[in-house]
Amino acid sequence: MQLGLIGLGKMGGNMAERLRLAGHKVVGFDFNAETVDKLTAAGSVGTHTLEELVKHLDAPRAIWIMVPSGDPVDQTIAKLEALLSPGDTLIDGGNSNYKDTIRRHGEVTAKGFNYVDVGTSGGVWGLKEGYSMMIGGDKEPVEYLRPIFETLAPSADKGWGHVGPAGAGHFVKMIHNGIEYGMMQAYAEGFTILEKKESLNLDLPQIAEIWRYGSVVRSWLLDLTAEALKKNPTLDGLEAYVADSGEGRWTVFEAIDLNVSAPIITESLIRRIRSREENNFTDRMLSIMRNAFGGHAVKKD
Repeated sequence: MQLGLIGLGKMGGNMAERLRLAGHKVVGFDFNAETVDKLTAAGSVGTHTLEELVKHLDAPRAIWIMVPSGDPVDQTIAKLEALLSPGDTLIDGGNSNYKDTIRRHGEVTAKGFNYVDVGTSGGVWGLKEGYSMMIGGDKEPVEYLRPIFETLAPSADKGWGHVGPAGAGHFVKMIHNGIEYGMMQAYAEGFTILEKKESLNLDLPQIAEIWRYGSVVRSWLLDLTAEALKKNPTLDGLEAYVADSGEGRWTVFEAIDLNVSAPIITESLIRRIRSREENNFTDRMLSIMRNAFGGHAVKKD
């Protein structure tokens, strides 16, 4: 197939290469000229304008958007609508809020285009391992794109699926990322307890390797953790600052709206936010209160 790809960053560039290696024609665009040149050098078609990208694709066109969620997606769609023909398909493979996706689907289809949302997981390892794809949208355009999904997935019949109507793909990916928050927090806390038990002189890389095989806590996330600990067992040079890209927050909001208790995911989000606070005011408040009611010592700078 032919596929236009907008956004050639960490995931987009690797997706383009995986598709090219399978024989698909990829036409890519990015505001970063270096990534466009890299795509061209690899054997795909790099373009420097959206107009150029559209001209390189035969109708009915399929264009995959991999840009940050929110306004950048709306801006990209608005620019493309003026260049496309009825029957063309837009695919949002980023981490959009599913409510925005439902809105966009209604707006885009009313103008004669198709709109498919693909919650995409795989990170920087997707080129080699394949991508997990949770797909929402109308049945016909999803089926038309099947060769693309079968190529990007770990195998043609595994790791991807049409999970529901417009917005369903991004909703499932949002919950996926919320679960990821909780799993990462559990691993982090467990390894911290091991590290603090100094009297046993535990080897964290060794323990991570042991758990990778036969253990009920084995996972790909643990595989990556074990590899990271091999390279830096004491985490030297790392700052205790953990970002979040939005999906964890949306998952917590959705849990509250649905009256679902999700304390682990919620707490893992709070811990990420707290990691960014220098000279944490909350902890200093706790210290001064303990001193006030119990006379407990207060540590000062």
